[in-house]
Amino acid sequence: MTLTAKLRDLLSAGHAQDVDLLEGDGHYNERPASPVDAAVLVAITDRERPGVILTQRPETMRKHAGQVAFPGGRVDPEDADLVAAALREAHEEVALPASLVTILGMTDPYRTITGYKVTPVIGVIPPDLDLTANEDEVAAIFEAPLDFLLDPANHKTNTLDYNGRTRTYYELHWEDRRIWGATAAMIVNLSKRLAWRR
Repeated sequence: MTLTAKLRDLLSAGHAQDVDLLEGDGHYNERPASPVDAAVLVAITDRERPGVILTQRPETMRKHAGQVAFPGGRVDPEDADLVAAALREAHEEVALPASLVTILGMTDPYRTITGYKVTPVIGVIPPDLDLTANEDEVAAIFEAPLDFLLDPANHKTNTLDYNGRTRTYYELHWEDRRIWGATAAMIVNLSKRLAWRR
């Protein structure tokens, strides 16, 4: 079975998570009632051991400085839909041509306490593409193994103080990269959805 076929089967067979009950997002009552729509591209490389393309934001950014993220961002008025937004953002951030992405579908949205409803768009891409970082938004591009990211044994929880309250969040460590917050929570949710087995 091809990677694309396997992922399609897992996505269609998976059970949607309740957006408002995802662990790690703490203090649900703090989240805005009308969140801003956003989309990220979970770009999975079609290789023997599939990987996922991730970015690290520059330390100079005003928000989320230095954090690891999927390519993506808010939905713009000119975007036809969430898939179009994810593909546009991926092209803007890492120069990934939309024509090279085989879209498999979307998975469960994740609502952040900062006011976004983020929908992960799942796609398969050829391996070893020559991606280029938009220096204004991306400090580095790297690939982490899909099986590592989706393995529940690698999903840790931690806490921090946010607006005077203790917040619980997920984090993963891949080599020297710390993946945490909303990106880690979306990975955990995808792991539950796919119940991945290598």
